[in-house]
Amino acid sequence: MGTSTVRSGEQIDRQSRILEAAMDLLSRHGISGVNMRAVAREAGVALGLVNYYYEDKSCLIRAALHRIDEHDLMLVEPDPDSAPDEQLRKSLRRVAGAELLTTRYLSLRLHLWALAQASEDFAQINAEAFERYLAGLATLIGNANPELSRDECRERAADIVVVQNGMWLTALLGVDKASIQRNIAHTEDIAFAPSRKKERGLGESKES
Repeated sequence: MGTSTVRSGEQIDRQSRILEAAMDLLSRHGISGVNMRAVAREAGVALGLVNYYYEDKSCLIRAALHRIDEHDLMLVEPDPDSAPDEQLRKSLRRVAGAELLTTRYLSLRLHLWALAQASEDFAQINAEAFERYLAGLATLIGNANPELSRDECRERAADIVVVQNGMWLTALLGVDKASIQRNIAHTEDIAFAPSRKKERGLGESKES
């Protein structure tokens, strides 16, 4: 392994540590607890190194939003080794993973959502991330349910996101595991329900 490769890996590791430190502070204290000096102290690095990777606090917040976006896209990432219906079920169940239903992660999401409402720049990042997640989920729904139209897939994806976000928010209050499983089952019911157009067609056939 060459020296340049080692240095590149070290740089990525330091930058990741700095971002994780900023996200930890944000989850615990909100935006008021995030400043360059506090991030350096939390990450255990020199202040100059934080300034080297991130120009200011806004850059750190933008990076945090993009990191959450990456995590969300992983939730709807297709699994080519599974059948389409199983890919969709796996995706719907990933949102209840133990690593996501933690106070740290859920609190971080809550603070980032709030920040997105307070800044046009942050709101744009959040909106684009939401669209990517919605499109990914709609694609999984369409693959598992080919009879659905594109609009129906997006509608179902949007309904599922409402349930998922509500589950994440209420999990901060200590919602029990049985309730979470009921919410997951509800999202599966939404995703796999027959096409409304097909149901209407069957109803018309019976009447005729």
